[in-house]
Amino acid sequence: MSRSALVGNVIAMLEDAGFLVSDRCAIRPKSFDVAARRGEDTILVKILGNIDAFDGVTGAEMRRLGEYLNATPLVIGLRTRDEELKPGVVYFRHGVPVFSPDTAMDYFLEGVPPLIYAAPGGLYVNIDSDVLADAREERDWSLGKLANELGVSRRTVSKYENGMDASVEVAAALDDLFEEPLTSPVNVLEEGEDVREDDSMPEEPEVDPDDERIVTVLTRVGFDVHPTNRAPFKTVSENEGVEDRVFTGHSELNEAARKRARIMASVGRVTRTRSVYVVERATRDSLEGTALVEESEMDDIEVAEDLRELIRERGEEPA
Repeated sequence: MSRSALVGNVIAMLEDAGFLVSDRCAIRPKSFDVAARRGEDTILVKILGNIDAFDGVTGAEMRRLGEYLNATPLVIGLRTRDEELKPGVVYFRHGVPVFSPDTAMDYFLEGVPPLIYAAPGGLYVNIDSDVLADAREERDWSLGKLANELGVSRRTVSKYENGMDASVEVAAALDDLFEEPLTSPVNVLEEGEDVREDDSMPEEPEVDPDDERIVTVLTRVGFDVHPTNRAPFKTVSENEGVEDRVFTGHSELNEAARKRARIMASVGRVTRTRSVYVVERATRDSLEGTALVEESEMDDIEVAEDLRELIRERGEEPA
C-alpha cells in the first residue's frame, strides 16, 4: 500500500469514528500528518508505512506539541524493517505510542482498546492487581501456591498484586487459572503515560532569528511562546490567564505562506487554537482562514487582547 493510500484510509477511519479531522499537513518537514478531535480527546497523528522512519527529532516535536495543545501524539504504521506491527499491541518510538491501522480501527471505531504494549524485554499486559488479589483469596490460595502454578517466585506474585505488569505468557496463564480476565486495557488517550517510556519532556528548539521580533512582542504582552521546528506554524503561544492559544506563522506572502495558513486554520479548528500569519505587507485581511497581520501592526500591540481582537476581526474563530 502506498503511503498516500494509507494516509487516506486512516483519515477516512477517523472520520467514520466521529473525529473532526484537519487538512493533511502537506508541507515538509512535518511532525504530524493530521490533527483530530472527538469530544474532549485530541490526537496528533503521524502516518507511516515503516515506523523506522520516525526519528527522534520528530518524536520530540510531537511530544512538545501534545503538551502545548492538550493532545495525544500517535504514530499509525504498518511495519518495522523486521516485521509487521502486531494487532492489539501498542509500541513506543521516542516516547510516542505507535500501533497498526487494525489496532487503531479496533480502538477508535469499535471501542476496543489494545491490551498489550511492547517494552524492552518483550510484550506486557496491565494486570488488574485488585482483581488478581481477590481471585487468589477467593480460592484460598497463598502467594506461594499461585507462584508455583505460574512458575515464578512468591515475590513476583506479590509485585503483580502491587501493580507490576506481567508478560503476555504470564497474563495468559492467569486467565487460564482463574477462568476470568485479569487484564486491563492500555487506554492510550487516558493512561498512556503509565506505560510510556520514562523520558523527560524534550527541550524546545531555539527561536529562528527571523522570528525574534514577533516572539518579543508576544512575550511582552503576556504569552508563553513555544518555538517549533517541524510544524506548519512557527510558534505556539499560550496565555494561561484566559486559556488562550495562538499559532503564529511568519514569512513573505507567497504560495508557501498560503499553504501554511490553510493548514494552520484547519489544525486550529481541531485544537481550538487561533491562528495568525505575520507578513511585511498584507493585501487582504486573512489568508485561507488565518488572520493576516503586518509586522508594523505587531509592533503596536500593547496587550494580548489587541492581538485577539485583530484575529477575531480578520480570521476564523476556532470551533
